[in-house]
Amino acid sequence: MDTGCLSSMNISGANQATSFVSQLPTQRCFTSNHHASFALKPLILLRNKGRRLQRRPGALQVVCKDFPRPPLESTINYLEAGQLSTFFRNSQRPSKPLQVVIAGAGLAGLSTAKYLADAGYKPILLEARDVLGGKVAAWKDKDGDWYETGLHIFFGAYPNIQNLFFELGIEDCLKWKEHSMIFAMPNKPGEFNRFDFPETLPAPLNGIWAILRNNEMLTWPEKVKFAIGLLPAMAGGQPYVEAQDGLTVSEWMKKQGVPDRVNDEVFIAMSKALNFINPDELSMQCILIALNRFLQEKHGSKMAFLDGNPPERLCMPIVDHIHSRGGDVRLNSRIKKIELNPDGTVKHFALSDGTQIAGDAYVCAAPVDVFKLLVPQEWSEISSRSWRSWWEFLLSMFTYVFCCSECFRFDRKLKNTYDHLLFSRSPLLSVYADMSVTCKEYYDPNRSMLELVFAPAEEWIGRSDTEIIDATMEELAKLFPDEIAADQSKAKILKYHVVKTSRSVYKTVPNCEPCRPLQRSPLEGFYLAGDYTKQKYLASMEGAVLSGKLCAQSIVQDYNRLSLRSQASLQSEEVSVAS
Repeated sequence: MDTGCLSSMNISGANQATSFVSQLPTQRCFTSNHHASFALKPLILLRNKGRRLQRRPGALQVVCKDFPRPPLESTINYLEAGQLSTFFRNSQRPSKPLQVVIAGAGLAGLSTAKYLADAGYKPILLEARDVLGGKVAAWKDKDGDWYETGLHIFFGAYPNIQNLFFELGIEDCLKWKEHSMIFAMPNKPGEFNRFDFPETLPAPLNGIWAILRNNEMLTWPEKVKFAIGLLPAMAGGQPYVEAQDGLTVSEWMKKQGVPDRVNDEVFIAMSKALNFINPDELSMQCILIALNRFLQEKHGSKMAFLDGNPPERLCMPIVDHIHSRGGDVRLNSRIKKIELNPDGTVKHFALSDGTQIAGDAYVCAAPVDVFKLLVPQEWSEISSRSWRSWWEFLLSMFTYVFCCSECFRFDRKLKNTYDHLLFSRSPLLSVYADMSVTCKEYYDPNRSMLELVFAPAEEWIGRSDTEIIDATMEELAKLFPDEIAADQSKAKILKYHVVKTSRSVYKTVPNCEPCRPLQRSPLEGFYLAGDYTKQKYLASMEGAVLSGKLCAQSIVQDYNRLSLRSQASLQSEEVSVAS
């Protein structure tokens, strides 16, 4: 967006409101107590500046603006991501476009196909299900209402995704929120605390300012000890960050003398948001990578919501782009078996409907656990050293995180929420958002639609939906004490969806980083894509997109070898037919 606008709301006196709000300092919100029409009442400037936002019974609803798209184009990471995109557009056009068969139409597979198409190749993208997106998939229920696999947030520190939106011409589909991080206060039900990043300061000063001005969650001595603990990371840079992969967050905190309350107040919520697990399991490298992106880039921690469901608003534009360049995307195309040539290379993908899809190169962009089920027995017998090393890592790598996401549609508009992502700091809930406010497609002036991440969920994945909902309602009663009761005697659930993902993202535990495989396998003509493969953004949407670009880059770089191999295979088939 070029200018700020009011998020999906028809407000009388909006011009005057916009004029007034634009003159406010960093915290630019307005309030309304007319929930149906959102007619403006007296505008109230919330001068919180690090103080908690106190919610009193009958308090006015806070409705925040959508904010202009931050100027990301000048950042180093955005420019680097753009250069990688340019590599495909400017690469020499192949004399004979290679046909590349890709399994899995999540963001990794879609990204691989998109950038191969940009380079003049012919991708054939196969998806087992009838929906695009993988871990960002969404479905319509019988009433035509959408529900998603999870709660998806797009950060300013996602340069490859931001480039992708720009390349597709859909950057306006991202609705940016104010530059804040908002935490629920579990010991003060119904209240929130926030870190506000001032627009007037560069990074990392804006992040330091946000932390220093927040005196509710951390005391000054705790801030000082935490800052001292971070000094080695600031001084040591990337080598130091990589060296912390062997420690959990809790172990690192203890080693650096950081008070336990820093962990309790901040990093439990952060760990659950990043990887759906607690700090006593999460590798500290994961936290330091996130902090580096968020603190070193001025708009790195700024968040945006997609303005609608991901399959239509993000995935379909990628598919249209692939089609426009001669590629193909096929749903309901489940791979049954990977058939091999005598030398162990891939001959074709055999689908469950009996179809055989052959290509000049092959990519598995499915989750690693799905890939393991497809692995041919013959590959375990290959004896080359490079293959054995890659193969052993792949087969032994990664435990996956169990995750539940929930979508609740209530019979009323909840007041105790914001137009933003909220960190619940609950034992069972990670983050949540009222999508009826944050997302334009789901906007409803009369009823709230909460999307929640239930994590950690390993002990819950086998339980019934009823048990999970009952436990969630008990937690929501603490977050919305005046509006929600565990027995639904207050706000009532009109409908719900529970999406259980037994293998969501790989568990970023200590010492798993060396196990991540490169996108180019030692087996000629076979490649991998997925957020679990080697790239610098860990398990995330950004990581998935970057892995697809790196996979496509490897294939383009291997064009000559792949082309010669394809010609030799064709000649061999001709000789076989002639004989």
